[in-house]
Amino acid sequence: MGQAKSRRKDGTTPRPPTPSGPGTRSGLDLSLLPQELLVLILSWVPGRALVTRGRLVCRQWRDLIDGPTLWKLRGERDPSQREALEAAMEAARHCPRMEWARVGVLQPFGRNLVRNPRGEDQFRHWQVGHGDGVCLGDNTCWISQLIDLVKEGLWEELLDTLQPDILVSDWWGTHEKCGCTYNLYVLLLAADKNSVITRFVTKVDPAEEWNVPFQQASHVFREYGPGARYLRFQHIGNRPGAERTEAHITNSTVLVKLSG
Repeated sequence: MGQAKSRRKDGTTPRPPTPSGPGTRSGLDLSLLPQELLVLILSWVPGRALVTRGRLVCRQWRDLIDGPTLWKLRGERDPSQREALEAAMEAARHCPRMEWARVGVLQPFGRNLVRNPRGEDQFRHWQVGHGDGVCLGDNTCWISQLIDLVKEGLWEELLDTLQPDILVSDWWGTHEKCGCTYNLYVLLLAADKNSVITRFVTKVDPAEEWNVPFQQASHVFREYGPGARYLRFQHIGNRPGAERTEAHITNSTVLVKLSG
């Protein structure tokens, strides 16, 4: 016969105490870890989870997530992020108030902000002039993409005060004797998406030869003044007297760099 269980006056059986301490899960407190070990552990957490959840845990976690060490560890571990990390570290030398959590997740520096830059996914992310992108009146065709600079990871104070370099480039060429013209038309726009801060337009001489090799059109926006929030990247082609434009484009690029 076993020993009878003790009961409270109300007839209920008391529960045994919950174990606690360093050897139990309920007693695990990451804040007791050395900061070097804690930041290493946090560096393995997905970036968006760090920003949306980790920053809310406590002040210590928020400060670590808002600092460069955690994101540097992530970048050094992942070769695909190394270029963006190097660009961010270079930017940090000139930006005393770097928003590391934002930069770490969205990677606005050293990353091409143009979506579908080679047309590998047809015209996805591009606005086209007509149907499949062929001619519009007077045999002019265009495709355009509007880039939200803030949504891509930059922030208003950075754009207005430090005004990082914005590099734009495009490669174009022809494979037929088409006699076409090509223009790269880029606008830096204000928050209303209409007011023009500055612009760049390049005109290339008509291509008259068969199989014209790809050539690059490029520009760097510098000291463009406050207010830039959007960038419109537009290709315009024209082939007078023909049914369709035969200019071919690839590697459309917008890069943001902050350097001395």
